[in-house]
Amino acid sequence: MLKIGIIGFGLIGGSIARAVKSRAQADTVALSRSEGPLKDGVSQGVLSDYSLDDFSIFKDCKYIFICTPVDLIPQYVEKLLPFIGKDCIITDVGSTKYEIYKRMQAFKDIKFIAGHPMAGSEKTGFSAANEHLYENAYYILAPNENITAEEFEDFKKLVSLIGAIPLQIDPKHHDHIVAAVSHVPHIIASALAAVVKQLDGEDRLMHTIAAGGFKDTTRIAASSPEIWTSISFENRDEILSVAERFVDVFKQYCADIENNDKKAFYEKFDDASRYRDTFAVKRRTDNYHTLLMNIADEQGVLAKIVSLLSQNGADIKNIGIVNSREYAGGVLQIVFESKEQRDKSAALLKQAGYSIKEN
Repeated sequence: MLKIGIIGFGLIGGSIARAVKSRAQADTVALSRSEGPLKDGVSQGVLSDYSLDDFSIFKDCKYIFICTPVDLIPQYVEKLLPFIGKDCIITDVGSTKYEIYKRMQAFKDIKFIAGHPMAGSEKTGFSAANEHLYENAYYILAPNENITAEEFEDFKKLVSLIGAIPLQIDPKHHDHIVAAVSHVPHIIASALAAVVKQLDGEDRLMHTIAAGGFKDTTRIAASSPEIWTSISFENRDEILSVAERFVDVFKQYCADIENNDKKAFYEKFDDASRYRDTFAVKRRTDNYHTLLMNIADEQGVLAKIVSLLSQNGADIKNIGIVNSREYAGGVLQIVFESKEQRDKSAALLKQAGYSIKEN
């Protein structure tokens, strides 16, 4: 039987465990700092065994997923070395790839595939883990030179088996991309929340009347400070480069306002709006309301959902799969014209047994 090890048994590691146990019938073992989630994993049949500090538990593992902050990964690899076989493949799930890829080169003989599943949630912990977290999500991969073509193909099959879409990208290029589309947006969201906190008065009126736009923009600021401190300092150079470009562009917007140049300001907004509308699935705007769902990638499931909603009078404005959805909390996104339509549809879907996340 395929044996898979997991270090770090939270949302990401727990979801991998659920998926491989269900779909690959793998013998899955885990090590983590907190015993509670590990006990839950065993009692729920997700894990066959666990440990808090005994790395011999990973003996005979074919794959080991290290699901910890990226700066801790080399420490765990050191502890794994006495117990793993020469054919064992170690992989990570971190949001930065170049630095960890370089550090792993110090371990001359190990087989390593740098990995980054583009899925997650602002929720944390094994209690938030689910088998369908990776359904139709991009899963970035960068194998080291010790990985054979056959081994890489086998690992991509495992990634596909848990529902994800494997995508090979150079580690340096990966970090530049995610700095722009993930890391800097997280920092901006956190900074914006901090600014409003500083500006709000004792009456807390800003907090009281903050509407959907502010909440949507700052939602990802609720993510784990531990994880995002680690990510931000691991990807320091790329983040600073993208942030510098952002500051320059933001200053141009402000300059247009200061100079009363409505035409230039309008053109910037219009150009950005048009680009934003080219993305596959629209997020909520002031006029639309979205609902995110976790669904199994099974034939006919989408038709069942659409049929259920249509039969109950729901007016669906847009629907689509979210492939890059870190901290989005769902696989399928459905857009409605009104909050009432969304809430009614959410109730129907919950009653039918679907797991949903409302924006």
